[in-house]
Amino acid sequence: MLTAAQQERSLELVLRLLAIKGQSGHEADVAAFVVDHLRAVGVPEDAIHFDTAHLRCPIPESTTGNLIVQVDGDRNIPRRMLMAHMDTVPICVGSQPDVQGDIVASKDPQTGLGADDRAGVATVLFAVTELLQQRRSHGPLTLLFSVQEEIGLQGARYLDVDALGQPSLAFNWDGGDPAKLTLGAIGGYRMTIDIHGQASHAGVAPEKGVSAITVASLAIANLHRAGLLGKIEMEDLCGTSNIGAAHGGQATNVVADHLQLKAEIRSHQLKTIEILVERFQKAFEDAAGEVRSSEGKTASISWNGDLNYQAFSIGGETPSVQIASRILKQLDAEPILSIANGGLDANWLFQHGIPTVTLGCGQHNQHMTSERLDIPQFQLACEVAMKIAAGEGDA
Repeated sequence: MLTAAQQERSLELVLRLLAIKGQSGHEADVAAFVVDHLRAVGVPEDAIHFDTAHLRCPIPESTTGNLIVQVDGDRNIPRRMLMAHMDTVPICVGSQPDVQGDIVASKDPQTGLGADDRAGVATVLFAVTELLQQRRSHGPLTLLFSVQEEIGLQGARYLDVDALGQPSLAFNWDGGDPAKLTLGAIGGYRMTIDIHGQASHAGVAPEKGVSAITVASLAIANLHRAGLLGKIEMEDLCGTSNIGAAHGGQATNVVADHLQLKAEIRSHQLKTIEILVERFQKAFEDAAGEVRSSEGKTASISWNGDLNYQAFSIGGETPSVQIASRILKQLDAEPILSIANGGLDANWLFQHGIPTVTLGCGQHNQHMTSERLDIPQFQLACEVAMKIAAGEGDA
């Protein structure tokens, strides 16, 4: 169990991280904070590396790439990687963390806390800095603090894998109970749908226009009636879909000639994603053909889609899973094996050939203003991470 002094240091660390602004694409201040703490415990400058993943990520003028740190060890054991993502969702910008008994919540009811995933960053940073300050024996370590996880795992997708030092074992800290070991996660496809109609005066000659909004409404209604929006549970299809943003139109007296929608499809089966994408495309093409001007003009549809990440699953016998399970049991916590319906950096780590288990670190109600951090759970996560970093848990 953490000492009282360690509990105090871990809480202070996570509170400071929670207060740093750093939504996706703007993680530079978080990275600077992490680097300062690692330098303070003797990590040399040449061990600290930033890759250029942000130059390939979709956010213009992103501020930093993934932070990768190599820590030499004094034991000849397989290299272990500890990781977490630095970005938060926009609702957490300006977080004012407030300790309320055994939880941390946002003081501002209109702002999320950002424990997803600053608590993960704090867990990894605390574990390694404590290990180095105490001069405890350990094997070689790689630390990965990734960027732009919240917008489709972009930092992990474009990660400089060669800079990781070929870790044999990998552990990712993200949301939930510290005893929850996530062994797999869903795949996600994101798309931008542009509907190009025909503008006209809505009062004088609406019949000469082709409303992009009407086309979208028809397509969305047909998808809804077919059971293809929201939670999808059919004999041959299981997953989710959502149209999350719509932008277009100019004024009430102009038939809207353009509307852009942003949507996503998720499933644990790649074939289901492919089928749902085809059905979405057909729904919009059919709707475009249904809305005609008095001159016979119709809308056109342009489609920009991308499989952000594939579903993955690792077995309970995977060495990283076994090590995490043993350490949790040592701390009287029963491991809970789980498959996630949200994407994780581990999706892309798996594609890069690094099977990674994801552990919780006490965050709950992520992406909501009611988000909270359970302090005892967070501190248990810190203890688990310290033991992993120290090379414990082998059979």
